[in-house]
Amino acid sequence: MGTAEVGRQLRALRTASGRTVASVALEAGLSVPYVANLENGRGNPTLAALGHLAEALGMQLVISLAPAEEDPAAKPGPGPQIPHSLVRLGRTARFRQAAQMISDHLGIDPADFTPKLVNTLAMIAAALQRDMAEADWWRLVDALTLIATCPASSI
Repeated sequence: MGTAEVGRQLRALRTASGRTVASVALEAGLSVPYVANLENGRGNPTLAALGHLAEALGMQLVISLAPAEEDPAAKPGPGPQIPHSLVRLGRTARFRQAAQMISDHLGIDPADFTPKLVNTLAMIAAALQRDMAEADWWRLVDALTLIATCPASSI
């Protein structure tokens, strides 16, 4: 995993928790520019810094070694950037409530689900190749909530 992917995960986790870069940096004992640079895929974080960030985000740092992939083309590229409008949306109580409702209906831990939801929404915006307004994000979140809470198989 490269620094761009680490940064994307950090931003998704922070966004999903509704926190600012400054609050996470303060709790992790790191500078705001350092954390912002990491989120933007710049810099070379130490394991200690990643551990502090994970703790500040209510996570644990897990490191594993795996065999190298034989086919580099089979490896997925880094995910999309999290748009600023989605970052703002992720900070709202309404977003956290929607993520909680979906994760409850799916039987998944909200701490695991919410970053995946943020990444999924960012991928949808990237696939549509357009900037999303707050109303667009809410239509997507509402649709996903409806699908999760009232699947067609239960009708």
